[in-house]
Amino acid sequence: MTVFKTFLRIINKNKIILIIQTIILLLFAGFNMQANENGMNFVASKPDIAIINYDGDEKLTKNLIRYIKDNSNIIELDQEKNQINDALFYRKVNYVIYIPKDYHIDFINGKSPEIKVKSTGDYQASFAEMIISRYIKVANIYRKSITDEDDLISKINDTLTKKIKVEITSKLDTTALERASFYFNFESYSLLNCLIYVICLLLSIFNSERIRKRTIISSIDYRRHNRILLISNYLYAFIMWLFYFILGCILIGEIMFTMHGLILMINSFIFTICATTIAFLIGNIGVKKDAISGMTNVIALGSSFLCGAFVSQAWLPDFVLKIAHLFPTYYYIQTNDRLKMLENFDFNSLQPILVNMMMMIVFIFFFIILTDFLMRRKQKID
Repeated sequence: MTVFKTFLRIINKNKIILIIQTIILLLFAGFNMQANENGMNFVASKPDIAIINYDGDEKLTKNLIRYIKDNSNIIELDQEKNQINDALFYRKVNYVIYIPKDYHIDFINGKSPEIKVKSTGDYQASFAEMIISRYIKVANIYRKSITDEDDLISKINDTLTKKIKVEITSKLDTTALERASFYFNFESYSLLNCLIYVICLLLSIFNSERIRKRTIISSIDYRRHNRILLISNYLYAFIMWLFYFILGCILIGEIMFTMHGLILMINSFIFTICATTIAFLIGNIGVKKDAISGMTNVIALGSSFLCGAFVSQAWLPDFVLKIAHLFPTYYYIQTNDRLKMLENFDFNSLQPILVNMMMMIVFIFFFIILTDFLMRRKQKID
């Protein structure tokens, strides 16, 4: 009981660090969720286009202008060159179209008259170019078989007014899954930081020469002492995992009570055990109390940057990902990222996720065996 009380006193003494890590997690998660909401709100926009018409009020020309008006914002400009250039420079218009004289006659006769343009070169200008290109392509197709201007205009309009019905068959809430993925990815940093710091601090105190000698001469069995210490570490890890999971349910919402949420929970739990074994290994190496903070930052920050906790793995260079394979965080984050697009929960789709979880379990046993080897060696030396 004395060991457990000491463990609680150490946690209470370092509660500020734990609170700071939780606040950082909340801030980053909240910021990302707000960014996702803004990014998912699509608002259709129309480019600003100015039309300089040298062909008069001819039927085909008027039809082209009408189509452009229906799909853009028409800006009235004088035909003076300097005014047009100034309007483009100050982004009053994105695209300027020059319809040449005798355009309708030359087009019907198959001469392919050139429509000159000026643009700002931005995405709105590209959109304007797509509008013009669509009309001209459709008109060119019908012009080869139709010579009557009225029939040609009718066919062009019939084709351009047709709409394609798009049906989304996927029922995935990609926005919520994106939020969940980011939250749990960033959680890996917070968990590693909190677990390594507190557990290493605890072990540095209990492994100090004065405390170790007092433990040896006390009535408590040394094995029982170590067992209580280990249980305390895992209990602390479980409380941290449970707290972050409940926090995730509050921030993310209903998605946490689906199959996606269940897998995220299991994946996070396995990683928490793995992070605890890492902390236990580092704590038993004999890291000095003053060096714990630096060691924690190097391992937690280093693995998080390399494995994609802060920047998506899709954006990381190949050589960085090859190095990341050496860390369990990589497999944890890869599972979270895969879940964003997972719709069917059959064996084939779950196989990569199961492989990632097995890799983390392999790391757990590796760290346990390595810790046991180091402790036995240390006891022999002592």
